[in-house]
Amino acid sequence: MTENDFLPGNYQNLPVKGKVAWKAPSNIALVKYWGKRPVQMPANPSISFTLDTCATTTSVAFEKNNSNTGFSFDLFFEGKPKDDFKPKIQTFLERIEKYLPFLKEYYFTIETSNSFPHSSGIASSASGMAALSLCLMDIEKQLDHALDEASFYAKASHLARLGSGSACRSIKGSLVQWGGHNNIPNSSDVYGIEYPFEVNPVFRTYCDTILLVHKGQKQVSSTVGHQLMHGHPYAENRFQQAFDNLDKLKPILASGDLEEFIKLVESEALTLHAMMMTSMPYFILMKPDTLEIINKIWEYRETTKIPVCFTLDAGANVHLLYPEAEKEKVRDFIKNTLAKHCENGQYIHDQVGQGAIKINT
Repeated sequence: MTENDFLPGNYQNLPVKGKVAWKAPSNIALVKYWGKRPVQMPANPSISFTLDTCATTTSVAFEKNNSNTGFSFDLFFEGKPKDDFKPKIQTFLERIEKYLPFLKEYYFTIETSNSFPHSSGIASSASGMAALSLCLMDIEKQLDHALDEASFYAKASHLARLGSGSACRSIKGSLVQWGGHNNIPNSSDVYGIEYPFEVNPVFRTYCDTILLVHKGQKQVSSTVGHQLMHGHPYAENRFQQAFDNLDKLKPILASGDLEEFIKLVESEALTLHAMMMTSMPYFILMKPDTLEIINKIWEYRETTKIPVCFTLDAGANVHLLYPEAEKEKVRDFIKNTLAKHCENGQYIHDQVGQGAIKINT
């Protein structure tokens, strides 16, 4: 499917008002995307675990707007007006208007909340934009009853990408691949797809504990970081590495080879941060406690032979990945050894999930 496939037909009978709600999870990339082309297209493909506990719930109430002068909406975060976020929603609506031309017909009340603590250092843009896109698609479904389920979710992923690139991977579960790749059928830069190849059961129930090393605002935003890949001396090699790693991941995911999984995932995490440290201007998002945690994970794995590994997003927090069968032992390790390196001792236990769900209003 291409972007033109998401252009709508003629709507039948716009409802006067209504309300919809969706809950969408965050995700954690195994093969990272870093660097993008206009508009919100990835420079390389990526794949992620869809999470479960870390999620955004969004409701959208809509009512016919007779003035029809532009986009009309109010935004509330956890019950309070969130005016500082409205410009980002305005930009998002401008990007998606041609795909949802009914948007200016309504006044929207958007209410959103996260299951994880505010300013916890977990990016909510992926789950937030995914939940909002699903709500808007739910409204379109009321206007176009012929919209089938596959098209609904593909278009929701496409819209979410226009709000936040990685948000396109927060629609479905449990493994989502985004970005065109010749060896992955139906893969696309435009939207994410459920990983189409065999996945060993061990990865269907994988655990992810997010160690909250730093909960403040990052010194360099992901948007700026992506832009710094333009003209980066190692960019092309990095993009090719991501393509190659997706090929290498296929037999690993099928066989459940945890040793090779660990090597690839940790290498991807460190490569992501190496790109930050070698851009111009250069920057470091890891903190001293990030490195302390990584070293203690390596020591624990070597001593116990328990297959734990880490990955990193564009920040200081550490995602500790491990099989469900090792949950009890690993969580003791977290509590006794790693928690002291987290801000206020905070961490969040999560696991692989099955994607977004509709909430009855």
